[in-house]
Amino acid sequence: MTGTRLADQVEYDPNNLLDALIEKLNLKNDAALSRALEVAPPVISKIRHRRLPVGASLLIRMHEVSDLSIKDLRILMGDRRDKFRISDKQFKPKEGSTDQND
Repeated sequence: MTGTRLADQVEYDPNNLLDALIEKLNLKNDAALSRALEVAPPVISKIRHRRLPVGASLLIRMHEVSDLSIKDLRILMGDRRDKFRISDKQFKPKEGSTDQND
């Protein structure tokens, strides 16, 4: 069975990204990285153990603190997709919901 999720891909390695950030920022460990990124330490642990993907907001925060481009950060974690596809369902209102400004 072949997985299509990013976390299932062999090339995907969030540890490489986290280790590169620790080295670039001259930090000692994951706890120091979590402080630098202003996230809770369990977030870094969950990313390391592939239980949580690197989300867009965290990727942007990594860019802000490291001055590495988003593209470079994605390459470090093994994400080499050229395009991102967003489902059209994400932009449709849920059935039964009303969006009226009274």
